[in-house]
Amino acid sequence: MEIFGIPLQAFLGQLLLGLVNGSFYAILSLGLAVIFGLLGIVNFAHGALYMMGAYVAWLGLEHFGMNYWLALVVSPLVVGAIGLVVERTLLKQLYKIDPIYGLLLTFGLSLIAEGILRDQFGVSGQQYPVPELLQGATNLGFMILPNYRGWVVLASLIVCFGTWFLIERTRLGSYLRAGTENPALVQAFGVNVPLMVMLTYAFGAGLAAVAGVLAAPVIQITPLMGSNLIIVVFAVVVIGGMGSILGSILTGLMLGLIEGLTKVFYPEASNIVVFVIMAIVLIIRPAGLFGKER
Repeated sequence: MEIFGIPLQAFLGQLLLGLVNGSFYAILSLGLAVIFGLLGIVNFAHGALYMMGAYVAWLGLEHFGMNYWLALVVSPLVVGAIGLVVERTLLKQLYKIDPIYGLLLTFGLSLIAEGILRDQFGVSGQQYPVPELLQGATNLGFMILPNYRGWVVLASLIVCFGTWFLIERTRLGSYLRAGTENPALVQAFGVNVPLMVMLTYAFGAGLAAVAGVLAAPVIQITPLMGSNLIIVVFAVVVIGGMGSILGSILTGLMLGLIEGLTKVFYPEASNIVVFVIMAIVLIIRPAGLFGKER
């Protein structure tokens, strides 16, 4: 069976690849949306945090025998702790001034992180094995599904929609949203706003690390893996609407699928299709597909 002259199995395989990429876009753009929406910081260091998450998993395996499942817990905690230190020592000085300073600071921090890891490990990629439980593939009849890629999609959906539920449907989430809109009032009710802000940035950093661990068995781990992806992720956030949690999730998944389809029908445009869509969306709806018009 063929679709537009392309064998069905090849077509579905490319769609799966697009969905896997979209899963990474969704988690990373979600972390960016959480930090921007709740703190107002354009966190250009997000790609470096993603890269650091993958390196923590790899170093844990190489030097401490830490398996993949433990890395999924430890890596976000380590990177979240780094984010916590960055927020307390540097970012908290910038909340009341022009957001461009936050962007410049986080961009500088990402360059520092890349430089340190490049000096220590070089630019050649490191391999991270697929965990034994997820090796192999499953025959679905109409296509062969690699088990690990299926896990990446499932795990991404759980993380993304779990985060959305936490922020949009729980009391803690309501405190977070209220704290960004009127911190003085929320603090008057006994809520420790600085602690809440600090933990929010650490949580966003941890989300980037989760994406890094999920990506480690799929791609080579290099110091540049974050900078190669962060521009696309920023485009995803802009298309979905800056600060929109649900918009980031849905747009990330959607654009991953569109990118996958573009590789099937017009491979030459696959690297620019996201930016073309961003330009069109900004012309029609500057606030993004799910953003609020001011």
